[in-house]
Amino acid sequence: MKYINTYERNVLIDDIPALILTPKNDAKLHPTVILYHGWGSSVEKQRFRGMILSNLGFQVIIPCSIHHGNRDSIDHTKVENAGKYFWKIIFQNIDESSKIIQYAIKEFNADQKNIGVCGNSMGGFTAAGVFATNIDLNALVVFNGSCNWDISNEIFIKSLNMYDVEIPKELQDKLDKHNPMKNLQHIINRPILMLHGDSDTSVDVRAQIEFYGEIKEMYTDPSRLEFITYKNLNHYVTTNMMEEAAIWFDKYLS
Repeated sequence: MKYINTYERNVLIDDIPALILTPKNDAKLHPTVILYHGWGSSVEKQRFRGMILSNLGFQVIIPCSIHHGNRDSIDHTKVENAGKYFWKIIFQNIDESSKIIQYAIKEFNADQKNIGVCGNSMGGFTAAGVFATNIDLNALVVFNGSCNWDISNEIFIKSLNMYDVEIPKELQDKLDKHNPMKNLQHIINRPILMLHGDSDTSVDVRAQIEFYGEIKEMYTDPSRLEFITYKNLNHYVTTNMMEEAAIWFDKYLS
């Protein structure tokens, strides 16, 4: 499917494959959104969502995560692979994020004062970690992800029946370093929108409820933090969610 209002380019940012969607307009600098895909998803599967944002005036960059696509892909249906690779992928996404941001600014005229990040599921975990790590980013939208990684990890261990798996110290150190819940000083008063189905069986909403309860009283401007749950919704991104995300980015990336 072709879109007449968007320039579409596949690029390599060093060794990171990415799709860049740029609005066909006269803007010298583009408000830009980095969109991260989820576990077992792909750049191509996020293309339509990216096109929605692009047609609303945002440049969108969709990077490919390791162990997906052409980056040493694995079998994402195996439980043991989720336990082995899930957090490693997120941490590498975070490590690569500054490279992607700088590339967007230098090569694709991203407006460095108007760059946001979003993602669904594992991509939502990534987006939250990238936002906490890169303090110059201007807005965050998390679809069905988590900003409270300790709680989410406990739920994952229980749901995957991995009680006998010891968390390596290196992994725990990285969880502590990048966990948004443990970096509140870097994200307080920055625009955060969280969207989640209250019946999500893949990423339990309880982690987001606890995160929101912890941080909301710290905001001097409550309008910059919003948490919307969707009744009886499982692990899906809906049209209403995309509309809320577009409104959020329009408010804070302009």
